[in-house]
Amino acid sequence: MRNAAISLVLVVCMTGVSFAQEEAEGSAFSFDVSADFFSKYVWRGIVVTDDWVFQPGASFTYGGLTAGVWGNVDMTDENGEEWEFIEYDYYVDYSGNLTDSLGYSLGYIYYKFPGLEDTYEFYGGLSYDTILSPSITWYYDADAVEGSYVAFGLGHSVDEIAKLSDDISMGMDIGLNIGWGDSDYNDAYWSGADAGDGFNDLTLSFAFPIPIGSWTVSPSLNYMTLLDSDVRDSAGDDDDAFFAGISLSTSF
Repeated sequence: MRNAAISLVLVVCMTGVSFAQEEAEGSAFSFDVSADFFSKYVWRGIVVTDDWVFQPGASFTYGGLTAGVWGNVDMTDENGEEWEFIEYDYYVDYSGNLTDSLGYSLGYIYYKFPGLEDTYEFYGGLSYDTILSPSITWYYDADAVEGSYVAFGLGHSVDEIAKLSDDISMGMDIGLNIGWGDSDYNDAYWSGADAGDGFNDLTLSFAFPIPIGSWTVSPSLNYMTLLDSDVRDSAGDDDDAFFAGISLSTSF
């Protein structure tokens, strides 16, 4: 599970890549770290934790290959003990470009839930560098669920919406994600919904990145709503959610 505001990585499943072109475009090694705080943990329309969470992450990248780890810590006793990890995700991603505008990525995510059943997904999709940056990402849980989830995304970024000082400005990133699940996926995650195949959730996010030295601070406001009536009934009071957050990130 990953926070819907983070975004979800724009990824794709394609072959026929020009590896020589990718190596020339970017073979440098980098190490990225992030520390995010959110007032709720919302994943694909599911309110996993209805209270404040801390989500640290770290990844290594060389060329188009990235490997990383991400986790969720409940800051309250909403799901058990305070300041307890309820999830660790390990992932590997290979991304690049098929053309100047068409991007792709292939990946694997292992979800580890202490005290619960673990599972893993393969994913792939396409992103296109044009107005609103459309993307489609397909995830397949090949273990516990054996079902598919497809994310359709749109986004737009503004480099500067406000000048905070002579050296510091604030930008804005707008993201819209709509998720679709097949019947196997929905049966597993929306117990009793009997929703079949269908569009499950919509998430709208507004982030405001502020570069400060080598770090970026990004406050965000987010809204999630469930689309399918059966899924909404299954979710009860969690069929809509507003949540806020602040993210810190840097790269070495």
